[in-house]
Amino acid sequence: MSDDSHRGLLTLWVESYARSLVDPDGPWAGFARDTVGDWLGLLAAGQPSASRDTEAALAQRTLVLAVPRGALLDLLATGDTARTTAAVHLQLASLG
Repeated sequence: MSDDSHRGLLTLWVESYARSLVDPDGPWAGFARDTVGDWLGLLAAGQPSASRDTEAALAQRTLVLAVPRGALLDLLATGDTARTTAAVHLQLASLG
């Protein structure tokens, strides 16, 4: 995700996400909400089925999603690949 060759696509994703929030009836309507739902669904598939439907499991998925999304925004704003990658790796290590 942090490779320079992906910056254009990642910037487009952020622009699309933001446009869906500021113009909820426009051409990007629902994009941000749908993106969150897609990721939460994917992350749920990796959780134990016995606890997947709990509030705690949903909160954990939300946290796991928030870190790379925040790191992506920081990366695009600052270009600091080392710092943002280290943050994502730190979170991944805490999950294992």
